[in-house]
Amino acid sequence: MEPSPLTQQARPEVFQQKIVQLYEQLFIVDDDEQTEGFWKEFFLLKPDRLSLRRILEEESPDDLLNYPQSRQLFTRAVACLRSESSSRANADLHALDTLTTFLSCVLDKKYTNPSSDVINVLVGLEEVDAVFTDFVSALDNIIRAGRSLELRQKAVQVALAVTSGAWSTTLLTYFIQRDLFMGITNFIQDSDTPSRAADAFILLGMLANYNKFEFQNPYQMRLSDFVNERAIRTIIATIGAACQQLRACYVDVHDDVPEGWTLSNTLGIIGLRSIAPGASKAATTKSVYDDETAKKMFSLLPMNQAAILLSTFDFAHLNKLFCTNLVVMGSTEKGAERPLASYISLTSYILQHAYLSGRATQYAHLNLMAFRLLIEDPILCKALCSTTCAPIRMCRQRQPLLPQITMDRPLICYLLDLMVDGVNHNLRRRLDVGLYTLCVGILLRIISYLSRTRCRLQYHWAELWRSLLSLVRFLGTYANDISGLPQVETLLDHVVNLVALSLSAGEAFLPGPAAYDDLFYKVVETHDVLLKFRDAYSLGKRPSNSIGTLIGVGQHYRRILEENAGKKRLGKLDTLQMAAIIKEGYETLSIQTKEGLDRWEKFREPDERVLLKKVAREAVTGVKSLVRE
Repeated sequence: MEPSPLTQQARPEVFQQKIVQLYEQLFIVDDDEQTEGFWKEFFLLKPDRLSLRRILEEESPDDLLNYPQSRQLFTRAVACLRSESSSRANADLHALDTLTTFLSCVLDKKYTNPSSDVINVLVGLEEVDAVFTDFVSALDNIIRAGRSLELRQKAVQVALAVTSGAWSTTLLTYFIQRDLFMGITNFIQDSDTPSRAADAFILLGMLANYNKFEFQNPYQMRLSDFVNERAIRTIIATIGAACQQLRACYVDVHDDVPEGWTLSNTLGIIGLRSIAPGASKAATTKSVYDDETAKKMFSLLPMNQAAILLSTFDFAHLNKLFCTNLVVMGSTEKGAERPLASYISLTSYILQHAYLSGRATQYAHLNLMAFRLLIEDPILCKALCSTTCAPIRMCRQRQPLLPQITMDRPLICYLLDLMVDGVNHNLRRRLDVGLYTLCVGILLRIISYLSRTRCRLQYHWAELWRSLLSLVRFLGTYANDISGLPQVETLLDHVVNLVALSLSAGEAFLPGPAAYDDLFYKVVETHDVLLKFRDAYSLGKRPSNSIGTLIGVGQHYRRILEENAGKKRLGKLDTLQMAAIIKEGYETLSIQTKEGLDRWEKFREPDERVLLKKVAREAVTGVKSLVRE
């Protein structure tokens, strides 16, 4: 090998950046302490994050505990962030990039004693208070008022690396003691792209969820008191953009929007696409996956960015101003989708595939709880009923499909569609009782509001009744599998009381007599199913439901049918004949319902603490992956 004419040293076989040589000198060469010159050069050079990650991943937890190099790197990086001269040659920028990679690798390792071992790896027990206080303070100052948005975003990413990586340790108490709320919201408000704001909003949700059931988390209180409407609207726009990106991943697997009529499509049907306008241009076609492949791909969704849904739920739970703006805020650009429409749309995709993974199930639960919070507020429910919206892209990737409506509708109609889809597409013997209780419970709350306010709603009600009674049929058929599941009694009562309330108060909210007749027709038609359902769960012995009302309506009309049509013709009447008999039966029908069918318990977060802790852990896992990308 020829020597270099400049240095007379042998040329290396492969070119290696100087920063990589410094990484190897730090972690591979056994030096106790590096010089000031080493660290000055270290942070002046642009990091090679892949090389640093490769070196750190080869180190075992014991190696990191026994060597001082990791402590040197962390403390020197913190000092660089606090130095007033660090902006020269982007040393602070390089320090943040280095810390993101370093912390994501170090905190991802499995330690015997997570809290104490991580502290020993980063700073040592003696120095942890001083160094970590300086570290969090430096991050706060940069996020709040760094010299550029790029620098501020990198500080957010470092905070995300610590928050997700040290979730099960005591290190996050330093982020609780130092209030980063205003710094984070200032950065969100100053952000020039939704992706920048999304990272910060996710960080806010992570901090607000840290041990929130164990102590009074100050970030929860700050979310509750936050009244900066400009920042709130920026956050809502960010949520909308994130939901569209997450939905696009589902559409990439299977584009479920029917292709519109075009001359090119029509010519293609008869084999003459080559003469269509623009046929000479290369056509781009999406991949079409077989059912098994598509199912596997759907099981990996939603992507890691879904961690933003945890922050969204917390804001919806704690901040009424946020909820109001979420409902009434239109699109930020002409012709664009309004944020709530994107949120509803994404939820429909998650909900149709919720059964494929625990992760999808948890996020489906989370979003449904947010919608429950909106519905339980009568002012917001009124806004949902009175605010019309252009057609929302609802998931149509699995049968059965709801009718596709092409006209503007009130937002409440899309929420009804969402719940009906949830009921239709998650029927399993090992039923997700919590998911169904949420879906049916939200339907009960909507019908309660509509009946109390006498708000007549144009909606495909027949689809709702069909779904509810199909659920009753399913519950009765698989009673042996379902009866022992936790909290199933609540679901059974919700289903029965929802149908009973609709029967007794349908005149107040259904658009006309035909819709009301159809409900009675379907109840009478499923009379035998309702009897089996009642007996399978001994519902007649429990005073918390109105199963007697449903059975009584069926028996009343069965008697009329037998008197007018004879037993031989029973069940052979067509729809028009049946409708006529139903109208005739109104005169002698007396619907006896239990008091309080239109009352329900308000949402209490502690009741869902187990689920919310699972969702928080899922979000942590997603953020870890985001930081590593």
